[in-house]
Amino acid sequence: MIEPIQLSHGVVFRVLRRDDAERLAATYIKNRTHLAPWDPERPDDFFTTAWHEGETAQQLAALSSGAAVPMVLATPTAIVGRVTLSGITHGAFESASLGYWIDADVTGLGLMSAAVTRIVEIARAGVGLHRLQAGTLLHNYASQRVLQKAGFDYFGTAPRYLRIAGEWQDHKLFQKILHD
Repeated sequence: MIEPIQLSHGVVFRVLRRDDAERLAATYIKNRTHLAPWDPERPDDFFTTAWHEGETAQQLAALSSGAAVPMVLATPTAIVGRVTLSGITHGAFESASLGYWIDADVTGLGLMSAAVTRIVEIARAGVGLHRLQAGTLLHNYASQRVLQKAGFDYFGTAPRYLRIAGEWQDHKLFQKILHD
């Protein structure tokens, strides 16, 4: 079990819960413009509670099966960010992908840096992974700083890696080796 971790500014880093769907939808609506340059294009139903109820159920099933670790940054009244380990692969690989985003109102407070540092600890000690990988758009310097602060190393550029904001875009790839 992953225990909640108190960050700063009244924010708790904890596992996603079923009752987070409404607050997730509200935060995505509020941050629609802020996140649009960094996200895939989203259909209108993405911004509904019903969509997030389904997604939350899928994420919690992935947590139960060991395929993902979905976390949120939460205040008593809102979700202000997400951090997810996905594609967890055991065996010879022992690796996962890391993704995250944060509410525009709390950027620059060090919350995401703290959360990524914590998810690295969870990946190493709680999940037993050897390696994490994350990608950022070439011009997403803030996200690159978060990864660098958490000890990730740049290891290459992937051309046309993900379809973000409606276009296939290049990404800088970062990794962190968790066990030597």
